[in-house]
Amino acid sequence: MKTLAKLPVTIVTGFLGAGKTTLLRHMLDNAEGRRIAVIVNEFGELGIDGEILKQCSIGCTEEEAVGRVFELANGCLCCTVQEEFFPVMRELVARRGDLDQILIETSGLALPKPLVQAFQWPEIRNACTVDAVITVVDSPAVAAGTFAAHPEQVDEQRKQDPNLDHESPLHELFEDQLASADLVVLNKADLLSPEALAAVRAEVAEELPPAVKIVEASSGKIPLDVLLGLNAEAELHIDSRPTHHDHEGHEDHDHDHDEFDSFHVDLPEVEEAALIAALGQLVERHAVLRIKGFAAIPGKPMRLLVQGVGKRFDKHFDRKWLTDEPRGTRLVVIGQELDQAVIVNELRTELA
Repeated sequence: MKTLAKLPVTIVTGFLGAGKTTLLRHMLDNAEGRRIAVIVNEFGELGIDGEILKQCSIGCTEEEAVGRVFELANGCLCCTVQEEFFPVMRELVARRGDLDQILIETSGLALPKPLVQAFQWPEIRNACTVDAVITVVDSPAVAAGTFAAHPEQVDEQRKQDPNLDHESPLHELFEDQLASADLVVLNKADLLSPEALAAVRAEVAEELPPAVKIVEASSGKIPLDVLLGLNAEAELHIDSRPTHHDHEGHEDHDHDHDEFDSFHVDLPEVEEAALIAALGQLVERHAVLRIKGFAAIPGKPMRLLVQGVGKRFDKHFDRKWLTDEPRGTRLVVIGQELDQAVIVNELRTELA
């Protein structure tokens, strides 16, 4: 009986809005025959990121009976995972003869180190290896000082930015994502001057071992030969990489989720300009870190995809509304110490 080689797993991590989903879409669109399973580990009550991935050109055709595993048109798999990571991995391990690669997109609030450590479990270790941890960095955010290496700079930034005027573990989380990296992608490089990008590269490099490479990208467009086949075997050396949260132990690895609030808001059809204006005002008044979702625009046959990080909002029409699909607006709001009732009421009042 032929012994199957270990299945390579690439973990894509990075803070909210850094461009992880965009990078994964690029990888899937350029798979060139590779049979890839995608696991999306989401934070939030709506499957926004999973829905975005299903809109990429390969598309999803049918949901399988096991969990939330979607068969993709090119034979790949798409999974949406929250608490059931181990059962889904067991399912993929059972099918590893039909797969060439697994991609895992972590939540923007996840600590990557415990996820890598999960690949030390015997049932997974014998079948899979972590080919690399890829950390995607929002270069303009770093350039703006949002995640500085020095606490005093972070504290100063908090004083200047009302969105950061609270106790927050975000800078530590950012550093922990870098500490686990085997490759760092400085995304949105096209939005910075060469001098600003060089400064971001230097700041990020301070958090990395010399062996970890840094590459630049715009919209996550990097050749797959750069992203796959790194053979890092990260699970073998991840324990030697110190992070801020090491003392908490494996059982507490997701404690940071308790620091954040996440809820969804359902709205009727809304005017595009009014929606963006209302969301912009919302992040001015509340400690909102991220807003993402879909909107129905009156008179438009296409659905508007909206993604906001801080005061920056990106939007585009992603697909037509289905004939049997109710037209409406659904948003996920993520932040800290949020008053859900107040925020929902504000949005509904301003967009009435």
